[in-house]
Amino acid sequence: MPQKGHSLTYAKLVAAMFFWGGTWIAGRIIAQELSAPLAVASIRFVVTALALAGFALLTGKGAPAPKTAREWGVVSGLGFFGIFLYGLCFFFGLQHITAGRGALVVALNPVVIVLAAWLFGHERMNRRKALGSAIALAGCLTVIGNGNPLALVEGTVGIGEWLIVGCVMSWTAYTFIGRMATRTLSPLATTLYASLIGALLLGVAALVQGDIEPASWSWRVWTGLFFLAIFGTAIAYTWFTEAVHTLGAGHASVFINLVPVFAVLQAALLLDERLGLPVLFGGLLVIAGVWLTTKQKISLEISK
Repeated sequence: MPQKGHSLTYAKLVAAMFFWGGTWIAGRIIAQELSAPLAVASIRFVVTALALAGFALLTGKGAPAPKTAREWGVVSGLGFFGIFLYGLCFFFGLQHITAGRGALVVALNPVVIVLAAWLFGHERMNRRKALGSAIALAGCLTVIGNGNPLALVEGTVGIGEWLIVGCVMSWTAYTFIGRMATRTLSPLATTLYASLIGALLLGVAALVQGDIEPASWSWRVWTGLFFLAIFGTAIAYTWFTEAVHTLGAGHASVFINLVPVFAVLQAALLLDERLGLPVLFGGLLVIAGVWLTTKQKISLEISK
């Protein structure tokens, strides 16, 4: 692929990580203001699907529906793991912990995905990738434990962190299922139909949970909802799926290490969450891990 194509893919990937960093701020606001946030989660993905459908019509790219049982099964898997299950863990987790800390737990994503890609024979493991992942993981654990990298394994973290760990596991499943989906479906169609299925599942869960009163939602909740739908989902999910298709699951997912960095910075600016030295140190380790893991491939692209 030409250098320009890869450069654009990397730019979109970084932008998607910035938007995902912002989803933690929006999610924290919604989770704090609403005791039953699943209706917001469902509406988020309905709006996402409408935005994607509108984009497909305006650009003429189209988003043909899955045709085979296999394609519907793959898209349903995306909707269940990446939208429904992730949404449950995301919003309920943010009722217990701050946006920055939640995002830092999700920094475990690249390590889990790279290891899974290696274990299942999808991608090769090498010293550079292993070292970069280890450094990023050390940074994540250092911040979670406020200076104690063993806090997670020692069991001294709360239910909020464990719920966000559920996000990690569901996102790992989403990443690999997404790679299968893009073999026959476009990233746009994949995200569109997964959003519809996920919205349906979340809507059913919201009805079971009850306490749905959209008229009482504040402007902050509605703003957060539309940010989540348009930037955090419609754009970011599609760009991430494109990157997985182009760069590979393990390589693209390493960039998820940038999400907690962006989230912590935005949380400090918008929510006045304190940015202590452990967070700064852990964030630097995360950035170093991303740089080390991607250094060789990016250098090769520039030299072409």
